[in-house]
Amino acid sequence: MDPQLRALLAELYDFGRRNDAAQADYARRMLNITPDTGELLRMLVIGGNLRRVLELGTSNGYSTLWLADGCRRTGGKVITVEKSETKRAMALDNFRRAGLEARIDARLADAGRTLSDLRDFDLVFLDTDRGAYVAWWPRLQVALRTGGLLVVDNATSHPHELEPFVRAVEQTAGFSRVLVPIGNGELLILKEAA
Repeated sequence: MDPQLRALLAELYDFGRRNDAAQADYARRMLNITPDTGELLRMLVIGGNLRRVLELGTSNGYSTLWLADGCRRTGGKVITVEKSETKRAMALDNFRRAGLEARIDARLADAGRTLSDLRDFDLVFLDTDRGAYVAWWPRLQVALRTGGLLVVDNATSHPHELEPFVRAVEQTAGFSRVLVPIGNGELLILKEAA
């Protein structure tokens, strides 16, 4: 990874931690992933030579930059969806600072509403409204290509919130899953069959 991008990522991570510690309003928190989760996402993109990446929950673009740096190596692109205009504006500025704006299609939309229009992704990173995931599960299945990977953040930090979603995945044929105990816990779900 380019040292300048690594420095920017460190700056954004520190900003997010300071902001979240001081911010009582949940909607104004950045809620960024951990750096080791970012490394995992980047490695998955590069190692799998993934080109079509979808992120639901942009925040200030910290996780998007990890994904986009992987896409820079594979020739791919990230579509990221954020419903907060303020956070999307921050993210767009961070994408420009990183020089990765050409690798990112940043959309201002509600993830649940736009999900039906998004299909055949190599990787989907899910880090937004955990309570909605179970309702989104049928559309998430279509959003993934066969052989595609869904990565769900906060699997160990908020297991009670993800429990209905995990049960729905377990009851769906053609999918396998594994919990990766880094960061806040990453649930990896592989679409093995259409």
